[in-house]
Amino acid sequence: MELMHRAMGFATLALVTLAPLLIVVAAADPLHQGGFALWLVDAMDLSGRSARAVSEVTSPARQVVGTTSVWGLVLLALFGLSFASSVQNGYERVWRLPAGPWHRIWRQAVWLLVLMVYLYVQVQTRTVLAGTYRMLLSVAIGMLFFWWSPRFLLGHQVRWRLLLPGAFFTMVGLVGLRTFSYLVFTPLIVTNAVSYGAVGTVLVVESWLVGAGFVVHGGALLGHLFCDRMGHLLKHEEPAD
Repeated sequence: MELMHRAMGFATLALVTLAPLLIVVAAADPLHQGGFALWLVDAMDLSGRSARAVSEVTSPARQVVGTTSVWGLVLLALFGLSFASSVQNGYERVWRLPAGPWHRIWRQAVWLLVLMVYLYVQVQTRTVLAGTYRMLLSVAIGMLFFWWSPRFLLGHQVRWRLLLPGAFFTMVGLVGLRTFSYLVFTPLIVTNAVSYGAVGTVLVVESWLVGAGFVVHGGALLGHLFCDRMGHLLKHEEPAD
């Protein structure tokens, strides 16, 4: 799998192809809840100066919707599909499946749309609930999303029950990454923002995205290994004929 190499590819595509699309979509949000910037701040568990530094870099300009043409939006969507394709390829490698045919690109488009809805819902839960209830709801939504994602992207070739451990390990990893971000990235963003400006903030965000890519692919891989191990143990426990 070469997890670190794949995680770095995940982070690069997320920053270069997915983030611009999410920023434009967030700018069109009629509720104006902060969009992509607020989700990123919440996912990294930032506050105070570190949250403001990330928001200044990732918040959309007021005129971004008006200055984005239809052709530009189409290009952003096509670039976003490359991110979805990367995630799909990672799941295919985890489950040792051949690459899907090109005409299944519609699955990547639907997954990308659901991803944007998922991120938007996560942002909205911040304004509705707080504390433990909000965290439990966020984890439950994340579990459903990462349980459904490989099932859909792999064309229903893997059973639901085999994908559940991977979704669980992915969410455990994301919660751990959030805690690590609070302890390490929060003060680091403030330091880098003072020393290097916006570039320093982007570098920390990119580092967090590398961690997120490692968790997404590593959680799915750990889930597959868990299923293999449990299947191996069950075979040994079966009575001999």
